[in-house]
Amino acid sequence: MRIAIAGGHGQIARLLGQRLSGEGHDVVGLIRTPEQADDLRAAGMEPTVISLEDASVDDVAEVINGCDAVVFAAGGGPESGRARKWSVDLMGAVLLADAAEQAGVRRYVMVSSIGSDAPENVDAGVFQVYLYAKGGADADLRTRDLDWTIVRPGMLTDDAPTGQVTINPDQQRQPITRGDVAHTLAQVLTSGHAIRETFVVVNGATPVDEAVASL
Repeated sequence: MRIAIAGGHGQIARLLGQRLSGEGHDVVGLIRTPEQADDLRAAGMEPTVISLEDASVDDVAEVINGCDAVVFAAGGGPESGRARKWSVDLMGAVLLADAAEQAGVRRYVMVSSIGSDAPENVDAGVFQVYLYAKGGADADLRTRDLDWTIVRPGMLTDDAPTGQVTINPDQQRQPITRGDVAHTLAQVLTSGHAIRETFVVVNGATPVDEAVASL
């Protein structure tokens, strides 16, 4: 498969790219600055410099043309303000979906967030704006005639991956390692399971492949 990852320099994105390239897939990482390119190459990814905040649908469609799948793993970042939550977390995801439709790329995997279904008062703070933006991006994707999957990781940690998860737990605010998120995303992309599914994933007791196959 040839897979494009928007937000290719992010921690989960690089772990995902490394896993996919190690399995023999071609991975294109969309990044904002050339300075990030060497990190992507080290993870086995092909860097492409393009900003989702400035690019047109045609620009992005040209980059992902010929891909079998796209992954939205971009974000404004923890230090960004309200404006970038809208321009990246919401509008960047919408732009990638528009481009996927134009380029004929049917498979779209969204890295979302727990809490994005029902964020509290959007005026309460930047984090609530972030959840509102993620929820809006998820809602937009569900309207598309694409083979989409929305993955909502629990509380992210940098611990060593376990290879075991729980999907749709009773308590969503549980931890999951970034490595296990990447493993779950890779399994979703390559297995053919979880199309048109939205699910929360946290660390648990079920091997990733079995958990994804249950969807």
